[in-house]
Amino acid sequence: MPVKVYSTPTCPWCTVAKKYLTSKNVKFEEVDVSKNREAAYEMVKKSGQRGVPVIDINGSIIVGFDQATIDRLIHA
Repeated sequence: MPVKVYSTPTCPWCTVAKKYLTSKNVKFEEVDVSKNREAAYEMVKKSGQRGVPVIDINGSIIVGFDQATIDRLIHA
């Protein structure tokens, strides 16, 4: 299951989301949108949002840290 986390180093909710995924043994690709302009554009195109975190779980987009939705999607 491909999981991608769009984040920035200064975002506290990004840290929470990444720690949560790690605690659930979910492997993910971290994308720092503060350093990667192309990835930032990709994130906005997928989510319609400029805020982070944006989590892409197998094509389903979560904006922010939504534990219930993360749990539902990683167990689907």
